Amino acid sequence: MAEKRVITLEEEKELNGEWFFSNDEELGKLKKKAHLLSAEYSRLSEEDVAQREKILYELFQEIGDNHTVMGPIFVHYGVHTKIGKNCFINFNFVCQDDGNITIGDDCRIGPNATFVTPVHPLLAEQRRTRHCNDGKDRFYCKAKPIKVGNDCWFGASVTVLPGVTIGNNCVIGAGSVVTKDIPDNSLAYGNPCRVIRKITKEEDYIEELEYLNTL
Repeated sequence: MAEKRVITLEEEKELNGEWFFSNDEELGKLKKKAHLLSAEYSRLSEEDVAQREKILYELFQEIGDNHTVMGPIFVHYGVHTKIGKNCFINFNFVCQDDGNITIGDDCRIGPNATFVTPVHPLLAEQRRTRHCNDGKDRFYCKAKPIKVGNDCWFGASVTVLPGVTIGNNCVIGAGSVVTKDIPDNSLAYGNPCRVIRKITKEEDYIEELEYLNTL
């Protein structure tokens, strides 16, 4: 778990969903640390269990017990992300956590998943770096948090966009781009992702799995 830190003014704005100065020096230090830790983790063999674990606990704000993170990983801040227990994260996980990202317990995340929180202006002139009256060049954006409930499964190459909340027990199909909230117990997929139907025990129970559990 990341150590307790002093939150600067720009980081406070960032986490509150306000426009913030993203090339602020202190934010840059946080990002550089996360990028270096991500790169180090990605270089390590899966056999380097102790060192990989040390990096994950330093990188993320919280990560629960009994996790598997395959790597490579690409984490922007890390200290804005909480991952629950019993989670499995496959190859090429992208975590752009300018805003808070919360992933619940017992989640399975397929390869090439992207969780992205930043929001940028639509007008080109407002997206550019701007020279301010105090002599500093600033690049402004804002961020919206992502929240994922417990027991969710994400297929390969799912992208979750800023401000999305995904409920408990959801399955998000491969290649989906999740632009809106997904309620509990939903099977959802597509670009943009939409709810296809509710997941129910009556329709989705697999008898064979109960037999296999007895072996």
